[in-house]
Amino acid sequence: MNDVLRDSPFGQVVRFLSKNKYLQYAEERGGFQNPYYGSQALQKESHSEVQRIESRPIKPTTTSDGTILVDWYTTDDPENPQNWSALRKGFVSFQICIYSFAVYFGSSIYIGAVPEVVERYGISVEVSSLALALYVFGYGFGAMIFSPLSEIAAIGRNPPYIITLFIYTILWVPASLVDNFAGFVVLRFLTGFFGAPCLATGGASFADVYPLLHVPYLLVIWGGATVFGPAIAPVISNFSAPAEGWHWVSWEMLWLSAPILFGFFFFLPETSSATILYYRARRLRRITGNDRYRSQSEIDQTKRQMTMKDILYNAIIKPVEINALDPSVLFSTIYTSLVYAIFYSFFEAFPLVFSGVYDFRFTLSGLPFLGVFPGLFVAATLCVVSWHLQVVKPFRTEGFKAFGTPEHRLIPALFACFWLPVGLFLFAWTSRPSVHWMAPIIGLSLSIVGTFTIIVCMLQYVAFTYPKYSASLFAANDFARSTLAAGAIMFSRPMFLRLGIHWGVSLLAFLDIVCCILLFGLWKFGPSLRARSRFAEA
Repeated sequence: MNDVLRDSPFGQVVRFLSKNKYLQYAEERGGFQNPYYGSQALQKESHSEVQRIESRPIKPTTTSDGTILVDWYTTDDPENPQNWSALRKGFVSFQICIYSFAVYFGSSIYIGAVPEVVERYGISVEVSSLALALYVFGYGFGAMIFSPLSEIAAIGRNPPYIITLFIYTILWVPASLVDNFAGFVVLRFLTGFFGAPCLATGGASFADVYPLLHVPYLLVIWGGATVFGPAIAPVISNFSAPAEGWHWVSWEMLWLSAPILFGFFFFLPETSSATILYYRARRLRRITGNDRYRSQSEIDQTKRQMTMKDILYNAIIKPVEINALDPSVLFSTIYTSLVYAIFYSFFEAFPLVFSGVYDFRFTLSGLPFLGVFPGLFVAATLCVVSWHLQVVKPFRTEGFKAFGTPEHRLIPALFACFWLPVGLFLFAWTSRPSVHWMAPIIGLSLSIVGTFTIIVCMLQYVAFTYPKYSASLFAANDFARSTLAAGAIMFSRPMFLRLGIHWGVSLLAFLDIVCCILLFGLWKFGPSLRARSRFAEA
């Protein structure tokens, strides 16, 4: 428990205010010896906290210029996130998932407030959709800014998490009190922007604490939370907002995010190994007076002489360059953006279908979103079973050869990609009074199978093909997806009104069929494309 508090933002504040008197690290305690040569005290402490194989001290590497590379003290060093207990890892993962759930929940919870906002401020439904669109754009834009910060060893994961989560939570107070639409839209954009870090670096946090073989399981759970959020929000807000007023949706977000902020402040440890070792090196220099102690990140930064300009270039400009010059990356960005935009277009289609065609009361018009969950369950099961059979099970005998080529990550998507256009066609052409309202909900569920599986598989493909740039490519992909989704929110309703639900949704389905064909092309010709790529490493 002491380590949990010490490594949390609360513990770091206590250490700062007490000048490191309380919640000390091992090297700061009395009687500490050089751990690299088998300190008995440290080995005993490590063995009691992490029940693993026999602890062995790790001797540091010394470079030709005398620099001592700071590493983990022992093979079972309790400060190494990979050595944490299953309970601690699970709790960290839960915190990341519930934070991501809350941010995505905050996007569509606004749906319940739309009728009163339109009536109160005399605006059109299309204009009122700006509050949803700019929130979605905000968290895409924020990902591009905050993602590179978490990769800097001196910063790490926690400061971007806790500082922005604090701002995110506080902003819901003025959003709950503002009495003009322009101000509300600005606040919605800002809340989306400051909610972005969990979306930008959540996957990196999982990779910090879990072995590579287990990370895809966590990404499926995390992805499920990000779909569950926007799907369940209209179900709740369509009942609460008409009863309590349009400001109620913002109060609900405050009540949801405040406990998450409390949990992050007291219980979320730093997970970045580079950051943990960076600060360990600083403590050793301070305690021993030996300036030759350096972490790997400090050595790398000195060699490369990287500035903030270089870091931002790699995070923002480099992904654009790769997208422009590498057709595989460009296709993955376009495809995931399209299916994500289609998902958000449902928020504009549902009122037209279930209130307009089937005469659902507004309070009930959000319930069809529950149809997302059967599709989500099928898609998550497909992804998990596929990963287990393709990689985890063969890994026991084949080792790293079990990972195969990056194109193997696309196989579940090859099976599921056609479910999206089939679901869209079913939704489009059964949305009529003569057909039961369950039919379009089944179409929604089928489309979610395709949507979720495609996004998961395409992101895995990018990660295995371009590992060096994966964090920046994920942030760029998030920005592209969010930008197109924000655009879809604005153009979907006029398109559906102009073309009708039948042809408007069918148009999206036809676009997706083209992408399905191209996906098979990527699977077939991916190896040759990677061979000619300047950026691919797999």
